[in-house]
Parts: sequence; structure tokens; C-alpha cells
Amino acid sequence: MKITDTGDLWWKNAVIYCLDVETYQDSDGDGTGDLTGLAQRIDHLAELGVTCLWLMPFYPTADRDDGYDVTDHYGVDPRLGTHGDLVELIRTARDRGIRVIADLVVNHTSDKHPWFKAARRSKDNPFRDYYVWRSEPPPDTSEEVVFPDQESSIWELDEQTGEYYLHRFYRHQPDLNVANPKVRDEIVKAIGFWLELGLSGFRVDAVPFFMETLGAAESEAEQFGDPHDHLRAIRSFISRRAGSAVLLGEVNLPYEEQLEYFGDGQGDELTMMFDFIGNQAMYLALARRDAGPLVDALRARPEIPPDAQWATFVRNHDELTLDKLSTEERDEVFAAFGAQDEHQLYGRGLRRRLPPMLDGDPRRMRLVYSLLFALPGTPTLFYGEEIGMGENLDVPGRLAVRTPMQWSADRHAGFSPAAPSRLPSPLTTGGFGPEHVNVADQRRDPDSLLTFVRTLVARYRESPELGWAPVEVLEQPHGSVLALWSEVDGEAVVTLHNLGPDAVVVPVDLTRAPGCERLADLLGEGQVEVDRDVVDVTLEGYGYRWLRVVTARSRRLP
Repeated sequence: MKITDTGDLWWKNAVIYCLDVETYQDSDGDGTGDLTGLAQRIDHLAELGVTCLWLMPFYPTADRDDGYDVTDHYGVDPRLGTHGDLVELIRTARDRGIRVIADLVVNHTSDKHPWFKAARRSKDNPFRDYYVWRSEPPPDTSEEVVFPDQESSIWELDEQTGEYYLHRFYRHQPDLNVANPKVRDEIVKAIGFWLELGLSGFRVDAVPFFMETLGAAESEAEQFGDPHDHLRAIRSFISRRAGSAVLLGEVNLPYEEQLEYFGDGQGDELTMMFDFIGNQAMYLALARRDAGPLVDALRARPEIPPDAQWATFVRNHDELTLDKLSTEERDEVFAAFGAQDEHQLYGRGLRRRLPPMLDGDPRRMRLVYSLLFALPGTPTLFYGEEIGMGENLDVPGRLAVRTPMQWSADRHAGFSPAAPSRLPSPLTTGGFGPEHVNVADQRRDPDSLLTFVRTLVARYRESPELGWAPVEVLEQPHGSVLALWSEVDGEAVVTLHNLGPDAVVVPVDLTRAPGCERLADLLGEGQVEVDRDVVDVTLEGYGYRWLRVVTARSRRLP
């Protein structure tokens, strides 16, 4: 496998970085992060090694759900900048080798969207069928709500017309009627618009809800047919308009159901999907200090099309959901990483970042991020992870992890000179506050987390096997150790991670690599000499090693 082979399927070994423009960098002193400020920080991302920047919603919004309540799918929120500012950002990022994707929020709109404002004026308004309505009082749907602490039903009575509209999320976010061909046309036009402005794809929000036809008229649903045909049509459209553009889907479902969204083996629907199952298993494994749950999840991953990919992550911008674990397993993770009520959300997840969950233990933090980049798939970082930012539990709900980026120990972390009341969110305080955790202090510190993550990114990018190879878990006598063999076209990397506190000696079977001369350490200066089929590798407590299999035919630099 040549490095040049990876260019066509760039997403297979990309490094994705997610941020909210509003909380990243304020350029004009008004207290709100903006596109111009972000553009001025592009070199931070370039130095980190990011190759794909994912922007959370930057569209005009009623701002009742951090931008996910969109009022114009073709606009840029004036607080954040203009279309010109966005294009300048995309151009500047591209100059640094960074593609830009953005959230595609088409499951619902804000109730302030012109479509919905028109739809609720009368039952025969042309925009009425852009949404889903019912005239009869709905049954109890309290078990179907996404936010059980905020909503008790997925239907809301509209006083103006006396009918109920569907909302899977908040009541101020009415669901679009995807069975309506006019709605589908609007979605495709919006996608085409942003592709023309230079986006390289989209992170698609709430994909299963976006595709459902609950409440749609029976005749309309029948004419719509298989919702997956709609997803295939979107993928086909994107491929025509921008051949290398991607659809990265949020699909928190069991593996066998996720496979449908890759196109049931055809590879003609989503390009990538987040591995929620693996993420939740990782936290259970960390809580138990036992690699077993993660091994089981990796082995349960279904085979996917060769040009599709899993996106792996430690943390994202929502709650850290644990909904696919059993109640007992979830309680184990809560006990280990968020035992207090204020740490938890919706009874199913945590509203904490990783460093506070690990009590700031640098060994375990580095272990986890090493594991992220070693897992088969494409690593996705949430802004601030590269420096070890914490959360602010005084900020309500999921917003606890969306505090301003910490650039320096200066006023407001170097994010903005504005008054505190004008910031989008209070800063993190205490041991994870900006006086202790910031980019400026870490960028020239060879022992900092930022320097370590830069090294991980560089070695990951030099080792396409980690993104392209299928899952192969090596048998181990130590329950705490995850040993992975990643091989493509005769080039192989072995990654070892010890989730336990005690040092272990790990046997590595090299019979699958005849002619192996040595194992070169990719994260350090050492190497392991090979004089037999099974070699022993020492791992410290919470230790990790990436080892390249070096043979006479190897083309990679060790």
C-alpha cells in the first residue's frame, strides 16, 4: 500500500477536529467567537496535524439549542460573520491542507423558521406539509422523547391551528416532513449551495430521525418508499457535485442496524459513521481496567464497504451517552467517572470531559488518546481535547463541555476581551481553568499533552495501516491489555495498551510476519529485537506502545 493510495479516500486516515465557532476565538471583541477569529487560529490546527475541520452549526438560529435550531439553511449567523468570511476560512484552511465540513441539520428547523411560521398560519398554507401534523390528541409518547428532562411528548399542540406537530427533540424544533418531495428538494438545494462555497461534506445530524416518516400521510409515505433510497439519492448528488465530499453520520444504533446506513454492503449511503458502540465499550473497559468490553465491541463490528469508514472518538459535543450499555454496566461507568448527580444527564450519560473524569492523571489521559489514534478508524477530536480542557458543571446540560477555548492564561483565556456577561458561556474554573490549561503554555513544552497529541497525529498519518486495516485483536494472557495488529499489503503496526495500573510483560506473536527483523517504537526511541516467533514487550501501568514491524521489504520509515 502506497501513501499515494490514501489520497482518493482521504477520510480513511483523516484527523477530524470539531469546534463551535461561537466558542473558539473572538476577533472583534464583542464576546462571541467568529469565523474571522477561527481563521486566525488555523495554524494551531495545522500544527496539530488536523486534516478535516468540522464546524458545528454556523447558520442563523433562534439560539435555543446552541445553533441546532436553524432559521435559514442558506445563511451565516451574523454574530459569527458573513458568507465571505466563511469562504475565506475555507480557502485559508485548504491552503494548510485542511478540508472543512459542517453540520447538516435537516431533521428539524426552529419554530422561528419562515417555513414553520407560514405553516402555522393556516391548515391550507403551501408550507403546511413541510412539517408533520395530526388533528387527534396523541397517545402517551413520553418514552420516545430524546430529552426526558425537558419534554414529555413528541407532539405539541399549535394553538393557532388546533393541530399537533411532531418534534423528536425540543418543542421549539418541529420535525421536517421528509416524505414531502418539496422538502427533499429543499434539502438537496441547501447541500448543493454549501458544496459550491467550498465545503468538503457534512456531518449529518440525527440520521435515523431525519429518515423516518412517523406521522406522514399514508399515501405520501408510500410514494416516498424506502427512506434509504433518499439517503442514496443524497450521496449520489454529493458525488456528482463534489466527488471527494463525505457524509459523516450520527447513527447511535446497534451495529447490525448501522450497517444499513452504509448501504447494506453497497457503500452508497453514508461515507462514515461514528462508532458509538465502541466508544461506550471503551469507557466500560476503562472503568473496569479490563480490555474485554472493547475487545468484544471491536470483534462485533460488521464488515463494511472498503471505501466506508468508522469514526472513533473519546468525547463529542453532546452528553457522553452510555445508552447502549446495560443498566448495571452504565452504573459501573457512572461510579468510576461521574458518581454525582450533577455529572450525569438524562439518566443515560455524562456531561464531563475526559481529564476531570480521570482526575487529571496524565498517564491515563495519554493512554486514552493513544488508544483513540490506534483504534481502527478515523480519529475525531473535540476542541480543547488536545490540551486537556475540563468542563464547567455550573453551565446547564450538555453545554457544560462547550466552554470557550483556552488559548492562554490571559483575561478570558485569550478567547475574548469582552465583559464576562457577553461571553457565550462562562469559562472553566479550578484546576482545569485557563491559568493551568492553555495552548500558549503547552505549545513549546516538549512534555505537554499538546506535544504528545501532535506526535500521535503525526505517527497516525505516517501509518495508514491504522486507518485502513480491518480489526485484528491479538490474543493476550492479560485481561487489561488490548493488542491490535493492523496490516495492509504486508506493512504492519502492532499497538499495545494496558488499561490497568500494574506493569505487564506482553507476548507478541510474530508468526504472521515472517522475516520480521525488529519492532521499531513509533512513539519513542527504542526498538524490540526479534530473535524468535514470540517476543516479550514490557508495558508500564497504563502504558502504551506503537511498534512497526520492520522487514527487509519494509517501505515505511521506522
